[in-house]
Order: sequence, then structure tokens, then C-alpha cells
Amino acid sequence: MSKNKFYLTAAIPYVNAKPHLGHALEFVQGDVLARWHRLRGIKTFYVSGADENSLKVVRAAEEGGVSVQEFADKNTKEFVDFLKLYHVSLDKFQRSSSPEHKDVAQDFWRACEKSGAIYKKKYKGLYCVSCEVFYQKEELDEKGQCLYHPGKMIEEVEEENYFFKLSEYQDKLIDLIESDAYKIRPLSRKNEARAFIKHGLDDFSISRSVERAKGWGVSVPNDPGHIMYVWFDALNVYRSAAPHYWPADLHIIGKDILRFHAVYWPAMLLAAGESLPKELFVHGFITSNGKKMSKSLGNVVDPVALVEKYGVDAVRYYLLREIPSDDDGDFSEESFIKRYNGDLANGLGNFASRVLTLAEAEEDLAVLSEGALDPDILRSVNVCIENLDKKIEERRFHEAIAEALQLTSVGDGYLNNKTPWKMESGEEKSLVLSNCLFVLDKLTHAIAPFLPETRAKLDDALKAVDGVWVVKKLKSSLFPRL
Repeated sequence: MSKNKFYLTAAIPYVNAKPHLGHALEFVQGDVLARWHRLRGIKTFYVSGADENSLKVVRAAEEGGVSVQEFADKNTKEFVDFLKLYHVSLDKFQRSSSPEHKDVAQDFWRACEKSGAIYKKKYKGLYCVSCEVFYQKEELDEKGQCLYHPGKMIEEVEEENYFFKLSEYQDKLIDLIESDAYKIRPLSRKNEARAFIKHGLDDFSISRSVERAKGWGVSVPNDPGHIMYVWFDALNVYRSAAPHYWPADLHIIGKDILRFHAVYWPAMLLAAGESLPKELFVHGFITSNGKKMSKSLGNVVDPVALVEKYGVDAVRYYLLREIPSDDDGDFSEESFIKRYNGDLANGLGNFASRVLTLAEAEEDLAVLSEGALDPDILRSVNVCIENLDKKIEERRFHEAIAEALQLTSVGDGYLNNKTPWKMESGEEKSLVLSNCLFVLDKLTHAIAPFLPETRAKLDDALKAVDGVWVVKKLKSSLFPRL
């Protein structure tokens, strides 16, 4: 792919339930990267979608007393609305129930079959419907339950299925991962994937009987008695959504689906003769007050209610700043309010309001050339921006957004040192305020990938026209103190 193109994907969520806070984290991380690349003039394509062809979707529809299609349509719309609420700038939302996707998935099957990577056999295994995966006994907890879904029943399934010859790709996968031809970040997840492969790979089932799948999903070519296994089907959403952009430059996923993206997916692509994605970034989970979110504990955080209460940029900021980009993080109302008041209300919002109020009272504040700017201000601003870009390239979003907000401290320190509110109108005051406006303008651009709504408000309040700053006071506080 051309260096002037960037294709990234967020994982394709199951639509058996409503979006949760972990979805928001992943979608927003991807959105930051998409916006950051677009701001650099790079042709960017950001994809996610709906994984509608899983057994868990079928069962949820049955429990709700509606058809699978009706259930999928309703829940898929909730995800589309959720993405809009969080200002996620997707270029394509691909449904796995769409005809175009089914065609791509079936062509992919045929390519794997032609290469000799698919065969049929009878199988008996332990199946977690919530994960949509077969497990070995040693992969379950002491109660024989899934580590990711304790309390959920593991089903023993016996049937004749199609299998993928994963065992034949062990050495190739090790080479790909160790050489970083397929780069996995962070290092801990790379090591986890490598250890999983070196432990020995078993061939895995890639179909379900049409009876067990309840006839829902993508049919296996030339065998109407079988439906494709959901992961064999769903991973191809990344290709069916944007075939002209493939291969992906980056997949963003949660740690619970590492094996599918780090092991199964590249092996399947190799078998089909397709190009491989370049990078896999893996984030962690979000707990609530130190505990896994659970309806029984009553600690599930509603991501929609959170935005309705505090505003979208406040929630985006918290997720990006407080949750480590590549590890587990915790949400609590207390930490949210502390971060909001400290960084946004007293920090960014207060600095912007002070500068714009002071500047609006003056006339003809010049847009200063680099040579006319305070050298310490220029140096500090450039360091923050360089660090921000570096951290985004490293996928360290929590550190990147901290660098953006560091510009607030740079501006506040300069403003408090110069005290322009004590000065009479004149050249010295104008110079100080022009330096402050320079910092605010750079801050506005720095937060653009992270806080798009706030960026738009500041863009409206501050514009450079014919070498002069055109300033308007904010209509309301960016972040009213809680």
C-alpha cells in the first residue's frame, strides 16, 4: 500500500447485546488514529461493522421472540447510533449479513479449499457460545468454565465439520511474528501469541451444521448442509468492507480475541494467497471500581448515559487519558470527576476562556512569525507536538493526549508570568497576547484527533485572517466545573 494511504479497522462486534464501554474505548482509539492521519493529508479509511452471523445472535433473537434478521437489524442500528454519539469517523460500517460480504467470504473459502487447507472430519469438543470458540479442557478454569465468561455453560458438541489445517502454518506464523512482518503491539501480546503458537497448533473447525446454526450465516460453497464458522466469516469483513484498500495497515482489537487475529487470520490469509495486515494493536479491558463489570454486581457503566451526562469529549478524554492504551484500566465516577475538573475544566477550558476574553478586548493582534515569537514558547510548543506525534505512532494514546494538554500548562505558565491583564493596551500587551493565541491555536490543532467537538468550538472562536487574529469569546464554558 502507498505511504499516502492508511487503512485501519476496529474489531467487528457481536450484535447480540448493546454496546459497552470497551467498545467505546476501541472505537475512539481507532478514531484518533484515523483523524491524525487525515490531518497529515494521508488518504485514510477506517472500518468497523457488525458481526451478525454468530450463534449467540441466533439465541438472543430466540430469547427475544423475534426473527434473527429483525434482531440483527435493531441491534446493528444501536451500534451505528453509538458510533455517531461518540463522534467516531468511520468510513465504512460493514454488516456481515450483507450480500457483498457473503460473496467475499465464499470466495475466500474457495481459495483456501483450492490450496488444500480445508478438509472434513467428525469432531467432538467443548464450545463456548459467548466466545464462539472450541476450547481444550486445560484452557478452562477449575470449574470447567470459560475464563472470559465464568458462569456461562460450556457445551459439548459432536458433529462432522470442515477443518482448517492450522497446524501446517506454525513455522510460518512464528517467522511472521518474530520478524515483525506482522507487528503485534504491545510486546506482552506479541509474546502471548508467540507462546500460543509454540505450544503447538491444532487444526480448527470452520463450519457448523446448518441445524446447529439454525440456518443463519454464510453457507459453505457447494455444501448447503454447513454454515461457515463465525470467525472464518467475520474476519473477512476487513476485506469485504474495502477491497481496494487491503491489506490493512492496522487492526485494533481487545485482548480476548488475540488468537483469532494473531494466529487464525494470518494463517487463513496465507492459505488463500492474500496479502497480510501489517500491524495488530491490542488493548486491555475496563473494570469498574476495580471489579469486572457485571450485571449481578450492578457495576456496569452505561456508555450512552455517560455521554448524555458529561458530554462526548469529556468521556473520550477520560478513556484516552485514564485508561492505559495497551493494558487494563479502571473506571470510577470519582476518578472521572477528578480528571474532568483537573484537566478539562481547570486546565484546557480555563486557559482557552482566559486567553479569548483578554484577546477579544484588544484590536489587531498579529499572527506572529516564528522569529517574532517568544523563543521559549516556540521551543516548548514544538517539543509537545513532536512528543505527541511520536506517542501516537507508538499507539500510546494516554501519553499522546497528555502531551496535547501539556500545551495548556505551557500557555498558563506564560500567561501567569506575563500578567497581561495588568498591562495597558500597547505593543507589549499585544505581543504577549499574540504569543498566547499562538499557543491556543496549536492546542486546538493538537486536540483535534482526540476531542473533535472541542476543536470545532475553538476553531469557531479563533481564526487567522490576513495575518491578524479574529477572536470571539466562547458562547459557554467548554467544560463547566462539576
